[in-house]
Formats: sequence, structure tokens, C-alpha cells
Amino acid sequence: MYSNIVIELLMAIGRFFMNPLLYIAVIFSIFLGYRRVKRERRHFNIRILDGWSELRSFLAVPVLISLVVSILSIGIGLTVPVSFLIVITLVSIVALLSYVFHFLSPIVLFAASYFFLVAMHYFDKSFHLFGYKLSGFNLMDGSIVTITLIAGLLLMAEARLIRKTGAKFASPLLEKTKRGLNVVPYFSKKLMLVPLFFIVPGDAISANLPWWPQVTLGAEQFSLVMFPFVIGFQQITRRTLPHYFYPKYGRSLMILAQLVVIGGLAAYFQPIIGAIVLAVAAIIRLIMSLVYKLQQRTDAYAVAPSSKGAMIAAVLPNSPAEKMGLVAGEVIRKVNGMEVYSESELYEALQINAAHCRLEVLDHQKEVRLTQHVVHSDDHYRIGLLLAR
Repeated sequence: MYSNIVIELLMAIGRFFMNPLLYIAVIFSIFLGYRRVKRERRHFNIRILDGWSELRSFLAVPVLISLVVSILSIGIGLTVPVSFLIVITLVSIVALLSYVFHFLSPIVLFAASYFFLVAMHYFDKSFHLFGYKLSGFNLMDGSIVTITLIAGLLLMAEARLIRKTGAKFASPLLEKTKRGLNVVPYFSKKLMLVPLFFIVPGDAISANLPWWPQVTLGAEQFSLVMFPFVIGFQQITRRTLPHYFYPKYGRSLMILAQLVVIGGLAAYFQPIIGAIVLAVAAIIRLIMSLVYKLQQRTDAYAVAPSSKGAMIAAVLPNSPAEKMGLVAGEVIRKVNGMEVYSESELYEALQINAAHCRLEVLDHQKEVRLTQHVVHSDDHYRIGLLLAR
């Protein structure tokens, strides 16, 4: 019995690595890093994070989220039809290839996959794919409970992704206003991998894969599947600093996720509630993206050249600037006692004392603070600062 369970678990993990979605997402993560580095070098002649940062972040699986959702789904007995996993794989791949990561929100992926299968059932259509007969299911099918609950839990994971890493991966750009002034918006676009274990009911897998081991509990059989859910996110911010924008975005998304989970619980008593919640939440999620995008279309930029000093556009990791606690959106008024307004003036001021720098900084609250740091010979010649110019 226990050996069969271990074999089942190992085979579930093996199926995870057989899913093409995983490798396509890896390729896109590498591509995202390449595009970001190329863009930063074009705009600022230097990259902020190395080109593999997106891939490392993608492979840094949120273990706690994966374990909690997997344990809940298996412990409560939430089963997922094989047809749904196949369709969501295809829908995720299409969303990736579109390069519009708004479509990679879990609620959008789940709604599109679910209603595609419902439409298949309504029109009495079926397809043969990879040796498996893909059939739809009824709108009132009990699977809507599982689908809505998992969608809500993964939407929470997306909210966490935006809140925790949105600002970290917000890459500065250079734009020109109508008056020809150089300003700095920030663009964040990334992927997150959330592997989840699911129970596939009946002999849906073993009928097509005879070698797949089965575990019998009472009179029921099931197969275990580990699925690579890929969550995507993209958003640009102009009028609000990333440090404030992305946490706010994440909090609003967390509220939507909680409502979806409540709708999934209500679907246990009335399945149609789950279908309505899934559809409405997917529409709200897309509207949220549009609203935030429109809000950031403005002539008022959070980061632009300032008459008060040199405006910080970005800070390089592990640089003296980062160690001094400098962040984007702050204004450097003086360096080593000399007023600065541009990169050239910053460099000249740093030469006054090549081994030590003292800065007078205007922070986000418009309060002046003093900071200083020892400068080493291998440090960046601008102490790791990118300025709005």
C-alpha cells in the first residue's frame, strides 16, 4: 500500500516535468530577462538586475503556497477532471504566446478553460488529443466547486506576486513628455510557477496510460497529478512610485481573491454560483488591469528631472547607494557639500572625496536626511545611482 503511494507520488512529479507548459514558461522567463537587460542598456547604458533574474525568480517556487493549496485540495477531496488540466495547459500556452500577461491571471485562465469545456458539452463536441478523448462537462457539474476554489487560492498567489516582487522587478524606462522632457516610468512583467498536486478521479489516466499506478482507498480509485500552474503579470506605472503602486495593486487583487474563494464555498450548495463568480471575477480582473493602466496615462510623473536636485530613477543592487538606503523617487540635493542636478555634476562631486561620500537627500515625505558611506575602488563610479535626466 505505502509503496504504491510512493510510486504514485513519484509518477505525479514525473508528469509535472512532462508538461510542455513548464518548458515554454522557462523559455519566456529567459526572454523576459533578455528584453529587460537590452532595454535598460539602451536607456541607461547599464542593466540593473542580471539577465537571469527573471528565470531564478520563476524557479523560486512559493513552497508554502504550493503545499497549503495542494494539502487543502487533496485533504478536502477536491478532484480535477483531466480534461480541465489539458485545456488549461493549452490556454496557458496560448496566453504565453500572445505575450499579454494579463491573460495569465489564474482567474482568467480558469474561466476561459471552464467555459470552453462547458461550451463543448453544450454543442456536444469532443476531440482526441494525445490519445485522450477530450469531452466537455455540464455547467452544473460538481467540478465547478474545485475550479472556483483553486482559482481563488491561485489568485491570492498572484496578489502576493504583485505585492512582494512587482516593485523589485519594476524596470525604469525613459520617455519624453510633450514638452520634450525626459521622464521615467516603470514597467514590471514577470512569471511565477506554482506547482500543485491534484487528485484525478476514477481511471481517467490509467485508461490511457496502463502503466500508471493506482491507489485504492475504499471503493474508489484515483491518480495523483502534479501540475505546473504559470501565473503572469504585467503593469506600467508613471504617476506612482513602484514602491507604493504594486503593494496597493496586490491588496486590491487580494480582496477579489477572497471573494472568489467565498464564491467557491457557496458553489458547494449551488453550483451555478461558482460559474457566475468565475465569469464575473475574470471580467473584473481584466477591468482592473485596464483601469490601472488608464490611471497611469498621465503627464504627471513620479520621477522626472527636479529643480530641487538630482532625482533618483533607480539604485543598483549591492551598491553604496543601496547600502545608504537610497531609493527611486528621492532627490539628492548635495554630494560632499556640492549641489548636484545631473549625472555629470554627481560625478564631479564624488571626486571631491573619492574614498567617502556624504549625501543630503530629500525623501518621499519631502524631509531632508543625511547619509554617508565609504566608497571602494571597485564600486560603481556613480555609487550605483541612475538619475532622471
